[in-house]
Amino acid sequence: MLGGSVLWFRHGLRLHDNPALLSAIEDRGQTFFPLFIFDGETAGTKIVGYNRMRYLLESLDDLDSQFKKHGGRLLMVKGQPSTIIRRLWEEFGIRKLCFEQDCEPVWRERDDSVRRECSQTGIKCVQHVSHTLWEPDQVIRANGGIPPLTYQMFLHTVGTMGEPPRPVEDADFTGITFGTLPDCFYQEFTVYDKTPKPEDLGVFLENEDIRMIRWVGGESQALLQATQRLQVEYETFSRGSYLPTHGSPDLLGPPISLSPALRFGCLSVRRFYWSLQEVFRRVHRGRLPAAHFISGQLIWREYFYTMSVNNPQYGQMEANPICLDIPWRQPRGDELERWKSGRTGFPFIDAAMRQLLTEGWLHHAVRNTVASFLTRGTLWLSWEHGLHHFLKYLLDADW
Repeated sequence: MLGGSVLWFRHGLRLHDNPALLSAIEDRGQTFFPLFIFDGETAGTKIVGYNRMRYLLESLDDLDSQFKKHGGRLLMVKGQPSTIIRRLWEEFGIRKLCFEQDCEPVWRERDDSVRRECSQTGIKCVQHVSHTLWEPDQVIRANGGIPPLTYQMFLHTVGTMGEPPRPVEDADFTGITFGTLPDCFYQEFTVYDKTPKPEDLGVFLENEDIRMIRWVGGESQALLQATQRLQVEYETFSRGSYLPTHGSPDLLGPPISLSPALRFGCLSVRRFYWSLQEVFRRVHRGRLPAAHFISGQLIWREYFYTMSVNNPQYGQMEANPICLDIPWRQPRGDELERWKSGRTGFPFIDAAMRQLLTEGWLHHAVRNTVASFLTRGTLWLSWEHGLHHFLKYLLDADW
């Protein structure tokens, strides 16, 4: 059957609240190709350690399992996205490519290349905003064409825009025909018939595997964790408190953070935002409005996305228009490596950095502590050193 539509997964590794998925399957007469491409960039695979890569692969495996229940599978191919999209067009005459917006400028070259390919072949390119609550460019336009550079300014701007969209309906796969890849794809690209392991992609465990907490990737686990977290929030709201992780952090307790699931899009930020609002209204029986501070950490996430969206230098000090130019000193001897590996001689810092390496996650207060130790607190080394280390090892590291 000629014709078809492709859902290109990058982030947004879920089936719920996925408007790009709904667009891809809206024409029931077209073959549907759910696709993930290992291109060395997508979903943050350029700088990636073992835990992050395993979380990503578990998320893909969960998607694959869900598609198999509907008679299909997730197609996983290694190569350049524009080349793979063109070959799908040549083999199947695909007519539409759908994907969720990756708003940061680091993804722009990749996406522009794919859009050019679609323009040349006549493929309709459909992008949806669902990785953020509001589209960052709309926030910037609402703020007079410049990003709101303070949190209060951001709150004022989105306040003029109104509440973020609610989640879309779940997909109905009744009557959907899933596409499969022809033999020539196996000759031209690396095609994975089952989800690869990190070692298959050249990512190996660097340290002894003694994790206290094992983070599991995937939409199924994320939805379960979200249900548990919302129960925690319900109990917290019922006591009259609104910031449990700030007010009484349990640094040794089980994780309640959903940040990795939100970062990879295994959990919809819109679904979680509106679920929080509903919990708050339920507790107060509609008598009190659900203010932004109920979802404050989600709003901070939006704020930083918006500040970075048109600033390709956001992840560096030089040529970054919103970054202070600080004369950091150069590392002496192995002090930077000792910070990374947890051998500074400061027990709290060392315990945190070893937790990062073994588990891939740190409580936000601990992150602040080790970052301050690296920079203005003790070592006076550039935050860029910390950035690259965190990008590699934090499960929820986000450019």
